[in-house]
Amino acid sequence: MALLTGWQAVVKALCLEGIQFVYGLPSSPKDLYDALYDEPSIKAIQVRHEAAGGFMAMAHALSTGEPAVCYASQGPGIANITPAMLESLAACAPVILLGAGVDGHIYGKGAFQETDQISIMSPITKWAVRVPYAEKIPWTIRRAFFLATNGQPGPVYIEIPPEVGRNQADIPDYIPAVRHLKTAGDYNQIKKAIELISRSERPVIVAGGGARRSRAHDELKELADLLGMPIMTTPSGRGSIEEDHPLHFGGVGIYRNSLGIKTFAEADLLITVGSRNEEFQTGAWKLFPEGAKFIQIDIESFEIGRNWLPDVPIWGDAKIVLASILEGIRDLATPKWEERREKYSEEKRAYEAQVEEECRKCNDIPIKSKRVVYEINQVFGRNTIMVHENGSQDLWSYYSPYYRVLDRDGDIAPGEQTCMGAGVMGAVGVKLAHPDKKVVCVTGDGAFQMYNQDVPTAVQYDAPVTWVILNNFSLGWPKVGQKELGGRYIATDFTVQPDFVQMAHAYSCYGERIEKPEDIRGALERALKANESGKPAILDFIVDPDDLAEGFNLYRKL
Repeated sequence: MALLTGWQAVVKALCLEGIQFVYGLPSSPKDLYDALYDEPSIKAIQVRHEAAGGFMAMAHALSTGEPAVCYASQGPGIANITPAMLESLAACAPVILLGAGVDGHIYGKGAFQETDQISIMSPITKWAVRVPYAEKIPWTIRRAFFLATNGQPGPVYIEIPPEVGRNQADIPDYIPAVRHLKTAGDYNQIKKAIELISRSERPVIVAGGGARRSRAHDELKELADLLGMPIMTTPSGRGSIEEDHPLHFGGVGIYRNSLGIKTFAEADLLITVGSRNEEFQTGAWKLFPEGAKFIQIDIESFEIGRNWLPDVPIWGDAKIVLASILEGIRDLATPKWEERREKYSEEKRAYEAQVEEECRKCNDIPIKSKRVVYEINQVFGRNTIMVHENGSQDLWSYYSPYYRVLDRDGDIAPGEQTCMGAGVMGAVGVKLAHPDKKVVCVTGDGAFQMYNQDVPTAVQYDAPVTWVILNNFSLGWPKVGQKELGGRYIATDFTVQPDFVQMAHAYSCYGERIEKPEDIRGALERALKANESGKPAILDFIVDPDDLAEGFNLYRKL
């Protein structure tokens, strides 16, 4: 035991858990940040808005697979950070949110910034808890890290009231949490899966975020190569396989390309690995391949059969389950699997050539967004992490091979909440977590305007990222719907908009406005050069608002 204040006990626990950053804004000088002052191994990242700190922590956690920590003051601070916790829950990000609370001696009397913060946080976290006394802090912190990182990962909220955080007590020694416990699938279910796979003629596997989190990259690739089976991914599953692999066929649901639309519909066996099979990934649950069998693998029992009903449900860790399937199926390989591999690989090569020609010939004004994301790939190349928003134009960055994720774990996407601005600020957290990587965020002008006030945070903490704004001067997604209603446009056009280049200069960033397709590559090269010199970049591309991805158009017709 040691005589510590409650907040000193928190910081000691964070050190032992290997935390490097705390994203947020300080509250009372007597709370967490006073304890952080004496701990040089943890850097306090001062944001401009609490939600930005939450989104940075979320993207940091998603990019590393390890927990990240953020902080918010009581009342409005906690209210401000709720979108980030909502998105962290949707994206299964292991985020630990620390918050101050009102002193229990005066709670209920109308104390300054008094709020029922546990009730706010309970629906949007895996666990929300107020610590009743300082001696329980080690247990609470360890429990939080355990819950955040095991099973289906997600955020946890811990509230430390003043009478607990500021007073000294004999604090028990901290023992770090056990992370990433693995569970094997039922042997009988795995045998059934092997039987279905061996009999299938046109199998397709869909890798979700759970496949990435379990580090099932090698198993996915080996299974696809062995069977000659196309791999498709959900947004959070991108990066589970390099997208220049001959059997990567793009995204699913709203994110499908032409090749994926055809291949998915023809499948006689669907295998999903670590996917919740939510609305956007399934085309509102209407895109299940007709007559196909279904194997579902997931670490969370709640997700099994939640939407589509599997013929073979397997409750277990993706890496372990896929390894067990591989062990049982290797000896069953037949020449037709290799023939299938060659057939699909040739279809992929032909489709990539088609897309390359399409993008190179795309010289229209206004600029086509697909040309922009294609050129990002050519300029930034490997060793790059793409961080997404989710709007009508930035959807193009989800469409492989228009943009291909060339590295394992080289992609960060929001969950099904798709909170606007999550990627804009998340990119800063990704860069701080991976200073050796190039980081690009593709965003619409609407999402960028929500959180651009935290661009200086990137400058202040040496996090040189590039923001690519696909600017259609509107809220593109709702405007598409208004157009289909007969042009009933209301509250979707930005008739007044900031000059993003002047904004960049004001924030000490590189800035450029691009209106001609022949200027796209040069602007991206200059932005990359600025990043390499330590300066963030903001590129304002004026794009065609009516050029929409095929999968997006098909989804709207369902």
